[in-house]
Amino acid sequence: MTTPRTALLQISGRPGEVEHNLGLLDDAVARAASAGARLLTAPELFLTGYAIGKRMSDLAEPADGPSAQAIARTAARHGVAICYGYPERDGELIYNSAQLIDPNGERLVNYRKAHLYGAFEERWFTPGHPPVAQVELPALDGLRVGVMICYDVEFPEYVRAHALAGTDLLLVPTAQMHPFQFVAESLVPVRAFENQLYIAYVNRCGREGGLDFVGRSCLAGPDGIARARAGQGTELVMADVDAAFLAASREANPYLRDRRPALYTALS
Repeated sequence: MTTPRTALLQISGRPGEVEHNLGLLDDAVARAASAGARLLTAPELFLTGYAIGKRMSDLAEPADGPSAQAIARTAARHGVAICYGYPERDGELIYNSAQLIDPNGERLVNYRKAHLYGAFEERWFTPGHPPVAQVELPALDGLRVGVMICYDVEFPEYVRAHALAGTDLLLVPTAQMHPFQFVAESLVPVRAFENQLYIAYVNRCGREGGLDFVGRSCLAGPDGIARARAGQGTELVMADVDAAFLAASREANPYLRDRRPALYTALS
């Protein structure tokens, strides 16, 4: 087994300036590719910004809209898979979505955030009702890659559903704000350990619309240790997803084997 490299782009870009943010993404993907990365993940609502109020409706695009097409060209030009957050318009509805595009520019997964956080998201977005969103990604040597967004990872049942479905690497574009940095620093590594998978938790950073995004993006491994950890500012960090280590960790850790589902029926 090999160790495919993944890149985490911690950035907030310029809220409301889609074209500028597309340029930032292209530059970051080029840098990631030169360092050997095969996948780059950008934060929640990377395309437009998070705290942009009513402009969210104006800037929302279909899953196959012009920005998706531009990002597909970026992926194909650099040979890197890209996962990014954006506001998705589907008729009259707007979803807080994340899309995964492969290194050939093919759209593989379009995920709609299931658990909306706070009054702002509940006002502008419709909650998604997705099953486990995952796909085998040849660019990562066939690892099974799953997608969720920010607040979703704080629901243990939802992450466990990915583990039971065989997700190897869970991508979590995020907009995590002060004072909840413990989620990035403590909760995410525990989620990775208790579910025996890798989690790429990729946050926004800096101040935006009265919100302070805490950064602290990480790639957490199945041993609960961060393979890469960003600070609080704009940063591109990279680490390897070691499939051999993941297999050995799953063999040694009995959590999933020792489950007794008949005891947990009240959860459903």
